[in-house]
Amino acid sequence: MLRYDALARHARAFRSLAGFDRDGFERLFAAYDVAAAAARRASRTTARGAPRRRAPGAGRRPTLDPRSRLLLGLVWLRAYPTYAVLGVLFGLDEGNALRNARAVVAVLEGLGDFPFDRPDRDPGREPLGSVGGVMDAFPFARVVIDTKEQRCRRPGGDFEAQKPYYSMKKKAHTLKVQVVVRPTGRVEAVGPSEPGGAKHDKTLLRESGALGRLAPGEGARMDKAYATLRAEYPDLLLVTPEPATRGHPLNEHQKVANRFIARYRIVVEHTIAQLNTFTALRQVWRGRRADHNRVVRAVAGLVNRRIDAVPLKRYAA
Repeated sequence: MLRYDALARHARAFRSLAGFDRDGFERLFAAYDVAAAAARRASRTTARGAPRRRAPGAGRRPTLDPRSRLLLGLVWLRAYPTYAVLGVLFGLDEGNALRNARAVVAVLEGLGDFPFDRPDRDPGREPLGSVGGVMDAFPFARVVIDTKEQRCRRPGGDFEAQKPYYSMKKKAHTLKVQVVVRPTGRVEAVGPSEPGGAKHDKTLLRESGALGRLAPGEGARMDKAYATLRAEYPDLLLVTPEPATRGHPLNEHQKVANRFIARYRIVVEHTIAQLNTFTALRQVWRGRRADHNRVVRAVAGLVNRRIDAVPLKRYAA
């Protein structure tokens, strides 16, 4: 059975399964333990969802110690086994493994700090021009925006119920999430999980209000799917590649400019690749669709911790 003390003796296996080395895990655990204790004190229901009749901490002692419980949640996010397999690995029944994993993910979600999710133009937000917060060629570009799409199981019901989830781009049923990152790759905001075929990326951006959170003089970088937004928001500084259209191919100058822009936009692709190192966000999503966004936000918080420790590589043009 997997336990923290046993796995910690194998550094390479620990990092592969947990996504962190021991030092990174201990830093995460210090924050997790405090947040988990606060969540237990504030809870009004038991682990099974029944109304609580005794004080938190009463009853039988948990099978897993706190570090092993956090490890269980990280293994589920990192390797994405079924709950039956997860239970075998940690010596739990399937239902107990499910409840433990969900509880850990809920705490990890609360640890994430996404400044762009706060109210518009939060005065406590780090100002433009701070160290590591700008791009050399685009000093006004505070954020880089893109959308992550993940396959999911085909929803039940008739054709009309399934249609919103079918993505013509992926040729599969998907869920999509808007990701806003700063030029260093750190996640600044995570949008809600939406059916992959129901809304265009531009619609998700309009509804998120992310552009409205830009302070005067700040701008954003996006891919060519968002190019028409420059006309919709003439007062904002939006940098996008120039798309080719039917009968109007790009000239050589536009191609060079697009390659230049792409080398600064690539940071958001690197961040999405970091999200995908957690298999729960790379394989076909088989859980409840209502839980998808909580998992994305929890993983985004973990990725931010990894980027803070080991910055992403940047490609200057």
